[in-house]
Amino acid sequence: MSIDPAHDRLAQTRMGLRVALAVATGFTAALYFGAVMPFLGPLFAAQFLLSGARPAPIAKTIGAALVILVAGIAMLLLSAVLGDRPVPFLLLLGLTYFICFAVQSTGKGGPAIFLIQVVAIIVPLFAILNNQLAGSILSILITGVLSGTVLMWLAYAMLPEPHGPDDEEATADDRPPDLRRALANTAILLASVVICLTSNNLTAAAVIPITVASLLGQLDMASSTRAAFGMVLVNLLGGLLASLAYALLSLRPSLLTVFVIVLITALVLGGRAAAQSADAKMYAGALTIFLTIFGLGVSPLPGSAGEAFATRIVYVGGALLYALLLAAVLWPRASNANGSSLKVTSVSE
Repeated sequence: MSIDPAHDRLAQTRMGLRVALAVATGFTAALYFGAVMPFLGPLFAAQFLLSGARPAPIAKTIGAALVILVAGIAMLLLSAVLGDRPVPFLLLLGLTYFICFAVQSTGKGGPAIFLIQVVAIIVPLFAILNNQLAGSILSILITGVLSGTVLMWLAYAMLPEPHGPDDEEATADDRPPDLRRALANTAILLASVVICLTSNNLTAAAVIPITVASLLGQLDMASSTRAAFGMVLVNLLGGLLASLAYALLSLRPSLLTVFVIVLITALVLGGRAAAQSADAKMYAGALTIFLTIFGLGVSPLPGSAGEAFATRIVYVGGALLYALLLAAVLWPRASNANGSSLKVTSVSE
């Protein structure tokens, strides 16, 4: 990392602009071509772009995309073979979540791990509960991964990162896996997926486990209850911005309106997510929630009309509090090696 503040601000600005352009362009193009889940490609692109100031090598990019696709195929097969046998189905699904959380606890894996979690949430839900999408969910996933990868490279082509003497590769944290916390996070996320599987409104309820997974990945940064509740409020902001965006779109429905709305929102949230600061991860989470809720609202999925927006905001708020409270109860009380255990003894810390 550079020690020059001006250099860091310029690098943050470039990264924030890349995220905003990729997300707005990808979201608008997905709507133009009638994508069922227009948020998938932009979501993948944002995660890839926020992982570093420079594009990952082609081999690494292809590898990450293949891992995500393999996870999608595995989840599709799991849903097809064991979808009517809830006990083994949930056990294997929980094992997938556990592996992802265990890898995240080591500080390794980058954005690919969170994206695998998103895939392991969306694919089983839609494969089991939506017969119309069961046969096309894999093609939807492949399109999302490929479009996200293309958007990432286009963003770097439009706004390349200049080479400098102080450019360094970011090194991942070298931490032992926190298996107890990974197990607790698995229980929290798996329970939220079960809630969705028993919901009568899939398109609205699907935001619950995505929100839970996003917040659980951020809570390692919270050193106090105040910081944790700050994360809840920032993530809830993503849902409120999605509701406001849909209201504005209803006044002047057009692709240009969609592009401008998503561009401005991504500039605000993506710009903060690109910063080298402790709160960058929660703004990335807020961007994820915004894209998911707004994308489901404008998608052609049955039951995804705008009247469900109030319900989605309630779901997001409930999911955030649910994840926070259960993390406070289930997480190990003793601090780990990084001292990042969530303190819940006092709101005034």
